[in-house]
Amino acid sequence: MTFSVFRHWVAWAVLAGLLVLAGWWLRPPGVPMARATATRPTPPLFRGVSWVADDSITAPDLEPLLRCHVNWIAQTPFGWTDSAAGPAVRLHTGRAGRWALWGEADSGLVRTAVLARQRGIRTLLKPHLWVRGRRGASSWPGDIQMQSKADWRTWFASYSAFILHYAELAERHHLDALCLGTELQHATTPTHEAQWRALIRQVRAVYHGPLTYAANWSGEYEQIRFWDALDYIGIQAYFPLSTTPEPDKATLLAAWQEHLPAIERVQRKFNKPVVFTEIGYKNAPDAAIEPWKWPERTAALLPTSETLQMACYEAMFETFWARPWFAGLFIWKWYPHLGPNDLSRRHLDFTPQHKPAEQVIARWFKQ
Repeated sequence: MTFSVFRHWVAWAVLAGLLVLAGWWLRPPGVPMARATATRPTPPLFRGVSWVADDSITAPDLEPLLRCHVNWIAQTPFGWTDSAAGPAVRLHTGRAGRWALWGEADSGLVRTAVLARQRGIRTLLKPHLWVRGRRGASSWPGDIQMQSKADWRTWFASYSAFILHYAELAERHHLDALCLGTELQHATTPTHEAQWRALIRQVRAVYHGPLTYAANWSGEYEQIRFWDALDYIGIQAYFPLSTTPEPDKATLLAAWQEHLPAIERVQRKFNKPVVFTEIGYKNAPDAAIEPWKWPERTAALLPTSETLQMACYEAMFETFWARPWFAGLFIWKWYPHLGPNDLSRRHLDFTPQHKPAEQVIARWFKQ
């Protein structure tokens, strides 16, 4: 080898080393260098809605999403547990019974994802737990609390099998992101950090897309210690913004400034982007007082407030949309087949469809 050729070879080797080093420093958040080739590309900003499953979805049902510049849907299959203290999580995949007809069944999830992908819309798979309460009523997943260490071990084993089923489904059908749980505030205390890290490792071995967890707004997202093992900090962002009905937008903006420091503190600590895995507001005068609270099913004659619903979305977008660490959101919620004259959903429900709030969302999503 001549000296000239050797010199050029050394120069190219140095350049290659610099490019590798640059790739390490500039890699997307949450993607370790060792896994970069096996991990799907970092997704675009989440301009998402929480999709209500249906067993007869067709391509035209997705067209309204495109008009609102939606590029993600969250699909929500359910696991079941008999009580908040019951350690068994039952998986329903839709192979028998009524679940074969529901969009939450594996076949329904895949069909919806395929139709969405054909229109450039990605899918976040977001499994939930349905907790049976007394007399058949449902209970909040945040109430799940085992009574012994043995029961917690059983619960985590059962829950891990539930999540790994959906991790395998997501990998097999190329779904774009996976959420590992929703509002399980007693299960995500620091006491259980090791169990979650073990589950995340198991999921990473099966599924190679981005991961998040959907933590409740009321302190759960602040207590979690395993955010560093995920790609996104997920928050169910039903933060209260008022103590009185019908606040103006200035009041809503000021209220967000009270919540913002805690969100930014967690984001800085783990250096991960934040996504609101759910956020939504009822069409009601009290929408900003307890945003998480469902309207009464018999409240057909109660007053509505499309103006407040619209203002709540405006204040949220103005507060978060331009922040560099904010990765986007999923609006709660969006119904297929919903027409403009469907008064049952237009009245007090969370959906922004066919209301002024829909135009607000479309305008911000377009940006």
